[in-house]
Amino acid sequence: MPNEFKALVVNKSGDEFSVQIQSLSLNELPDGDVTIKVHYSSVNYKDGLASIPNGNVVSSYPFIPGIDLAGIVMASNDARYKAGDPVIVTSYELGVAHYGGFSQYARVPGDWVIPLPDGLTLQEAMVLGTAGLTAALSIHQLEKNGVAPDQGPIVVTGASGGVGSMAVSMLAKRNYVVTASTGKASEYDYLRKLGASEVVSREEVAPETIRSIGKQRWAGAVDPVGGKTLAAILSNMKYGGSVAVSGLTGGAEVPTTVYPFILRGVNLLGIDSAYCARDLRIKLWNRMATDLKPDGLEDIQNIITLQELPKALSDILQGKAKGRTIVDLS
Repeated sequence: MPNEFKALVVNKSGDEFSVQIQSLSLNELPDGDVTIKVHYSSVNYKDGLASIPNGNVVSSYPFIPGIDLAGIVMASNDARYKAGDPVIVTSYELGVAHYGGFSQYARVPGDWVIPLPDGLTLQEAMVLGTAGLTAALSIHQLEKNGVAPDQGPIVVTGASGGVGSMAVSMLAKRNYVVTASTGKASEYDYLRKLGASEVVSREEVAPETIRSIGKQRWAGAVDPVGGKTLAAILSNMKYGGSVAVSGLTGGAEVPTTVYPFILRGVNLLGIDSAYCARDLRIKLWNRMATDLKPDGLEDIQNIITLQELPKALSDILQGKAKGRTIVDLS
């Protein structure tokens, strides 16, 4: 292993804040059971928050963000892993309270490490990443609550983003009829290519005035947006339908009533992939290598270098990102 490697480091001291590519040594990495040579990472909204002074994500400085990584084990004190093993690490405290994936080397607890399943490359694993895991968990919970392809269309909000793109592709792979909702008119063709049967505007899903109970339109929903959009979706769910909510880019307040729940038996399912149980996490990664592996992953990805990462972090905060941005650290 080299004496030095490159990483993106954020630092804050008083009113001064910086985001820089720096050289670090292996002994500057935090404690952990498994040392990994990182081949790829990916850019998520939380990573963007970690790159600004008021993002309220990073607990201490200096710090290496990046909530996803995929690479090869270089050294391990955990009997489950040996040098040469291809592995994935996503979420837990990675990139939040523990040095993350925007680094050529990482050291993490063994319990955070997932073996790369057959059917996925390291690069594909990061096209999926936390966004894919969140989408897969959303679909898993919808199906667990009885949602099936023959029950009607599934709406996916924020469909041109990471979780949304993954959900559209995965649902289409599972033969669901998918309605993709986006605020970006320029992405309609992109979403149809991913498998959406219908693409609608953000305003069509969440009009200015939301009825307590609206038309029964959808059997299920994958919603990484929250806020007013979630309220609108709930009012238009079919009887017994389920909504999997995983985000709040549209706001944390949900202006809804109890009517969808007590008159139509709608289920609101909270999705948290950060601390998803390890056994379920492994099951979902195996599904993402098989029945939930999106067709055309190359259409979703945008590959960048470590040097291009600061701009990508700014773009995702400004809503300019499309699909999945992958950082090549190999």
